[in-house]
Amino acid sequence: MYWSEFLTVALIHLLAVASPGPDFAIVVRESVAHGRRAGVFTALGVGSGILVHVTYSLLGIGLIVSQSIVLFNALKWLAAAYLLYVGFKALRARPADPSAAELALTDEPRSARSAFVTGFITNGLNPKATLFFLSLFTVVINPHTPVAIQAGYGLYLAMATAIWFCLVAWLFSQQRVRAGFARLGHWFDRLMGVVLVGIGVKLAFTEMR
Repeated sequence: MYWSEFLTVALIHLLAVASPGPDFAIVVRESVAHGRRAGVFTALGVGSGILVHVTYSLLGIGLIVSQSIVLFNALKWLAAAYLLYVGFKALRARPADPSAAELALTDEPRSARSAFVTGFITNGLNPKATLFFLSLFTVVINPHTPVAIQAGYGLYLAMATAIWFCLVAWLFSQQRVRAGFARLGHWFDRLMGVVLVGIGVKLAFTEMR
């Protein structure tokens, strides 16, 4: 009975998650800089962040946020500040000693918790994700759909997001890929810094519609 609705939700989510954004940038950066383990935990953090959006959408809090300019702006500035912080840190990356290029391929110390939190915060504070899930749960999903079914959709979205970004982490943490980035690692860091700062600035000037 709910298969057509689920397939619609899955298709919309696929299109949304495949488009490059802060989640993609942060998973790629963690995977290249710290290896597969860090990339995977960052991906799991991003997937878990989805549950935050699903929870307040089910509770109706997302509707309050969407109607409150103050709350929306607070969320927006928190997200923008975090992305700018990570971006500026990346922009300050310095060239590595050529003789240490091979050492750069060994995973730098990065705890699973730290990587997970990075992914979780990046997704959880994204106000665009707030508006996406709000529209998904109010326009696409029928309000008469049982809460249990809607929660099931939410779990699927979280798992699908985590799996997608785990694949991204797997791709960008391969030795050959990392070896290429190791030689020009500081330029890659700076590029990711520009991307994150750009997203942060764009986010800061996002207006509620």
